[in-house]
Amino acid sequence: MALVRAVFLIGLGASCAYAADIGYLAPPGVPAKEFPSPQRPVAPIISPGRSDERHRDSLNEAGEIARLLELKPDMAVGDIGAGRGYHTVRLSPLLGPKGFVIAEDVTRDYLVELARRIERLGLKNVTLALGEPHDPRLPASTLDVAILAHMYHEIAQPYALLYNLAPALKRGARVGIVDVERPTLEHGTPIALLRCEVTAVGYREIATYQLAGNGGYLAVFSPPEDASRKSPRDIVACGDRAGVR
Repeated sequence: MALVRAVFLIGLGASCAYAADIGYLAPPGVPAKEFPSPQRPVAPIISPGRSDERHRDSLNEAGEIARLLELKPDMAVGDIGAGRGYHTVRLSPLLGPKGFVIAEDVTRDYLVELARRIERLGLKNVTLALGEPHDPRLPASTLDVAILAHMYHEIAQPYALLYNLAPALKRGARVGIVDVERPTLEHGTPIALLRCEVTAVGYREIATYQLAGNGGYLAVFSPPEDASRKSPRDIVACGDRAGVR
């Protein structure tokens, strides 16, 4: 664990200054073909950000999520589907010099822009990670918390991504998923559908919170233990019964 942390801290500053070096942080996990496809529409990725950041700040979105997930200095947090880094740049100061944020995204151009933003802000505890639609490609036992904010509906292979994310989470880690209660093609995820898909992979729901204004909900899960992880082929895709339509 100490070695993994040291490697991250050595590379943090360099990842911002050398955007050309943005890439995968870990070998590939289980291939997407081993998992069922979602039995519901997948929203297209149309923007690196949900809405105006000033509006999100007026709702204290980042602060509420940090409070509800009990984020503290020295933690390691993954911003999965980071986009332009709304949460990344706000969590970085909170985590302090001994904590860090891994900003992951499947769109490399978004990470290049985020690298420039991080450099402008002088943030030293952020590293950038390229992922795949079915696999965040993150090192094992690295994260205390993973946040998937307003992007779950855009995940083309949700069962595979959740399965391949689990090894990157430490024992006792939490996963916070933020979305709004509307159909996936309208860039939301019905909470019943989310619960069905996440628990199908073996995650356990801890709590669900309503966020202020139009911020949607925060659903918090714990990852499956190694001994209880299902075989990918044993995962059953959720359908209409989970509120797809």
